[in-house]
Amino acid sequence: MRHPTSSDMQKLYAYHANVQGLPGMLGSLDCMHWRWNLCPNAYHGQYTNGNYHYPTVVLEVVASQDLWFCHVFFGSAGSINDVNILNNSPIFSNVYGNTAPYSSFILRETEYNFGHYLVDGVYPDLSVFVKLFHVRMTLKGTDLREFKKAKKDIERACGALKNRWSSKRSKG
Repeated sequence: MRHPTSSDMQKLYAYHANVQGLPGMLGSLDCMHWRWNLCPNAYHGQYTNGNYHYPTVVLEVVASQDLWFCHVFFGSAGSINDVNILNNSPIFSNVYGNTAPYSSFILRETEYNFGHYLVDGVYPDLSVFVKLFHVRMTLKGTDLREFKKAKKDIERACGALKNRWSSKRSKG
């Protein structure tokens, strides 16, 4: 796991543009609940929400099609949702701090300075997020299937993490 360089970003752009028809995409962003088996009793209430009857911590991940994790933010309370995780996450700190690698791309004759991430519908409407709901209105047939396939990259990556590091799997 490491942050992408400018060269890495260009390779990600090329893959997503050529294979999936999604120019400017860096990867998929999602959160998953990770069961915290050794949670101290004093923290059970803070780290348990209505969907799970056991304590969890939330893992925010950006992953590419080849299971490369270029961003991981781990440890937020299990009772926090994806948007609150995003608000606490350092995912855009390099952008705000002007230390992000150069990663511009051109789409429909417009130059963009930052790539975008494929996300679920719960994320805010920001230029760095592309949601299936918005794409469904404009894409048809093969393009939509490729988009759904790209979204499954993050689900597969999270599943691989859970299979590798978790003794007891949790939903999420």
